[in-house]
Amino acid sequence: MCNCGCNTCGDKKPLMLNESLAPKQILSEGLKYHMDNNKPLTEHVYRAGSQNYFNLWAEARALYSRQILEITNTDDLEILSETDLGHFGVLEDGTKVPLDFPIELTETEVEVIYEEAKKKLNKPMRDSSGGKAYKVYVRDPKTKKIKTVRFGSGGLKAKINKQKARQAFAKRHNCAQKKDKTKASYWSCRLPRYAKLLGLKSNFSGFW
Repeated sequence: MCNCGCNTCGDKKPLMLNESLAPKQILSEGLKYHMDNNKPLTEHVYRAGSQNYFNLWAEARALYSRQILEITNTDDLEILSETDLGHFGVLEDGTKVPLDFPIELTETEVEVIYEEAKKKLNKPMRDSSGGKAYKVYVRDPKTKKIKTVRFGSGGLKAKINKQKARQAFAKRHNCAQKKDKTKASYWSCRLPRYAKLLGLKSNFSGFW
């Protein structure tokens, strides 16, 4: 008997291969073991956190997404559809980390994560380092990493409320074409828009 009352769900294996799309020979030994022994992926044969463990989830995810592998176990389905387990991300310092896999952090790592969380994306702020007047944290769409963009000089703020100065700046720097948020020119062109946020006095909300 199955929970839904159809009397057939209980006969289904947790993992089933659509052999009309791919032969069983393409499977890794770990995935073959799970299929041959009717074990769901959550009853993993490999040690959690090992490279084989992550590879198994990545393999199953790839086959499931292409409808080569049918998953009937609800726990397996939840992991494959709602998490990125088996995939890795890269931190700003280049460290490779597993996604959606809980790990114990050291006190130093907790502090670093806390500091990262305090960074406000796309909100310019004053800067006391780097030789520039302002900085802003942005997420690079190519690398998905958070980077710091420093821009502006002290002289810029004096020109915000001067129309001719704004127009000359916009023309000189081709501001209308600056679309990349990871570049200093994008933020320099839009400095007046964030004047209040930076503690500057301005009655103009557009870019230069």
